[in-house]
Amino acid sequence: MRERVLVTGASGFVGGAVCRALREKGFSVRGTGRRRRPEGLAEDVEYRSGDLCDEGFVAELCEGVDLIVHAAAKAGVWGPEEDYFRANVEATDCLLSAARTSGVKGFVFTSTPSVVFNGKPIRAGDETMPVGKDFPCAYPKTKAEAERRVLAAGCRDFLTLALRPHLIWGPGDPHLFPRVFERVDAGKLKVVGDGRNKVDLTYIDNVAAGHVAAVESLLAGRGAGRAYFLTQDEPVELWPFVNRVLEATGREPVKKRVPLRVAYAAGAVCEGLWKLLRRESEPPMTRFVAKELATDHWFSSRAAREELGYQPTVSMEEGLKRYEESLRSDC
Repeated sequence: MRERVLVTGASGFVGGAVCRALREKGFSVRGTGRRRRPEGLAEDVEYRSGDLCDEGFVAELCEGVDLIVHAAAKAGVWGPEEDYFRANVEATDCLLSAARTSGVKGFVFTSTPSVVFNGKPIRAGDETMPVGKDFPCAYPKTKAEAERRVLAAGCRDFLTLALRPHLIWGPGDPHLFPRVFERVDAGKLKVVGDGRNKVDLTYIDNVAAGHVAAVESLLAGRGAGRAYFLTQDEPVELWPFVNRVLEATGREPVKKRVPLRVAYAAGAVCEGLWKLLRRESEPPMTRFVAKELATDHWFSSRAAREELGYQPTVSMEEGLKRYEESLRSDC
């Protein structure tokens, strides 16, 4: 049995996939999450549920661990900033402290490309892009701060790096396309902008492979001290891709359009009203979502390939076939 790796967020989409991929590579895996042990998690994965801001619980989690993959996070585009700060920054601080005390060798942080969001189109973005400063919501703001703290904590005896996987999708996806389906079914989704913007999405198996590559690189003393974009280097036109998935589920493609300036203004109005009325539900549009739906935003994984040995194994076309099959089997 190889080294023991602690995976946070193991009850989630990404964390669960990382657990499976690490086990396939022969690592001993300890997983943790907020919920009870999820169905489908391999029996030989040790699992503990708890709060990552609980210092005692986290100290026990880190005992006997060689490396940590911190995939747990609070995602989304709406909600109190203090909730995001606690889940994304304070929990990361707690893990970093316990890891150093326990003699953990390395720390892989699952970040997001949203940390470089600047409101402008991004084409073949790479690691030279500066981290943003004026974030439109709490999620990228707190992830950027957590990423900064992880990289700053690295030293000769405690190697750290961050991964930035973009728009993760595939069978079992609980967020990306289910939200699209919900809005389509409610008649609330429109093409924002001219419909020709390109994005990259990263298939879940490739995200897991990227995390395994990062673990093995840190254990070999490589790749520490920086963040890496994780994509498939196969950007697609967003709306034709979305419509192909919709058609696979028997839904009508999205045809109605709204100009970006109109969607952006509507997002600003919705945000203001939701704050004024103190609504907890997500607004139907936000400025961040409007920009994401209408502008190019795709990245290069060249650095991850060259420095970590990351190699996507599932192409966009193959991933789409697998996803369509999973949707049909769920019907």
